[in-house]
Amino acid sequence: MNLVAAEAAAADLLAALGQPVDSDGMIETPRRMVRAYAEMLTPGSFEFTSFANVEGYDELVLVEDIPVRSVCEHHMLPFVGVAHLGYLPADRILGLSKFARLVDFYSHRGQTQERLTQQIAEHLERHLAPRGVGVVIEAEHTCMSLRGVRAAGARTVTSALLGTLRTDPSSRAEFLALAHSRRQACRT
Repeated sequence: MNLVAAEAAAADLLAALGQPVDSDGMIETPRRMVRAYAEMLTPGSFEFTSFANVEGYDELVLVEDIPVRSVCEHHMLPFVGVAHLGYLPADRILGLSKFARLVDFYSHRGQTQERLTQQIAEHLERHLAPRGVGVVIEAEHTCMSLRGVRAAGARTVTSALLGTLRTDPSSRAEFLALAHSRRQACRT
């Protein structure tokens, strides 16, 4: 990442858009803008540690309302919401904090919500090898609420279901009902 070049480019962009980048109020704006984008686009590292499922737990594990903050790759504007991640354990179980770290890791890049949802599900499947994985993300996209159609409050919901949570109707229904009931409770 070349922050010096990015700062010069940000100043050029703002000037080209007619912004008074030499004014007292905006003199530091290119630097702050670059630092903000660098923060939003740089994932932290984490270790995806799992543990032996010595108890043989085989019911659904669902972590709800994990904050999602990402940047739409089409307009480079933020989208913000929550993720609900679930899995049906097999031989390994996951430390619960890893769900939030996983969402954070894939969120820190120019993204589409659809790809983000799929990447999280595939990572869980690949590194945990559960019997099933479910991911639901709901977010408000500022590229849609602050510009264009200006549909403030409109939320986009995406899902990715793998393994048993995709193929077994009752497991699928359980996961989606739990994720949906949480969304319904948040709206009332």
